[in-house]
Amino acid sequence: MDLSGTAALVTGAASGLGAATAAALAARGAAVYGLDLEKAVAAAGPQPDGITLLAADVTEEEPVRRALARIDTDGAELRLAVNCAGIAPSARILGRGGPHNLDLFHTVLKVNLLGTFNVLRLAAETIARYEPDRNGQRGVIVNTASIAAFEGQVGQIAYSASKAGVAGMTVTAARDLARHGIRVVTIAPGIVDTPMMAGFDDDVRASLAGSVPFPQRLAQPSEYALLVTVIAEHDYLNGETIRMDGALRMGAR
Repeated sequence: MDLSGTAALVTGAASGLGAATAAALAARGAAVYGLDLEKAVAAAGPQPDGITLLAADVTEEEPVRRALARIDTDGAELRLAVNCAGIAPSARILGRGGPHNLDLFHTVLKVNLLGTFNVLRLAAETIARYEPDRNGQRGVIVNTASIAAFEGQVGQIAYSASKAGVAGMTVTAARDLARHGIRVVTIAPGIVDTPMMAGFDDDVRASLAGSVPFPQRLAQPSEYALLVTVIAEHDYLNGETIRMDGALRMGAR
């Protein structure tokens, strides 16, 4: 799929993986519409040419519909949606304060899994309206899981469950949307050097980097963004969850 002249929707676009993805897609000629929470959009400030940030909570239907309507009003055809929005709080099933907080578990599932599904379904509805290319393809949706979906560590029960759900939707979503000419692929990143990692001191970061077989470093958001572009441009990638982790297999801690 040629990204030039198309529109792309990216969630969590104010920072981290989403911001890097938005920049990479804009550099390839796509008109990028980034979604993030209002406070994150305000903190991000002015964006480069080709990127429009819109305030929207991915767990709610109407804000996402408004964003999709904005794309339509601007006259662009949505061909790619990338779900990067997510949260990763840590809590054990049984901790010093008692059992895992149920509201916290619900919130993680709501943002990471329900939010991804919400954007997936609404973006698919929009993409399906457009004419297919000569191969019958209308567009691509890329979701974000995590290697924690497969090897969750201590304290990651909610995060692992939510990301396993994202990975688990992939084949079914690809099969559901095949008749509309829409591909669905999931990326499962390992340890990425996002703003979330900035809070760790140098020793912790070095230890994390040293746990990766090769390359023995943290992944860069730009590498995630590059993989998104490869998926978009590789028409035979569909229904797959791709690990981007330097061969890392997480231990218990």
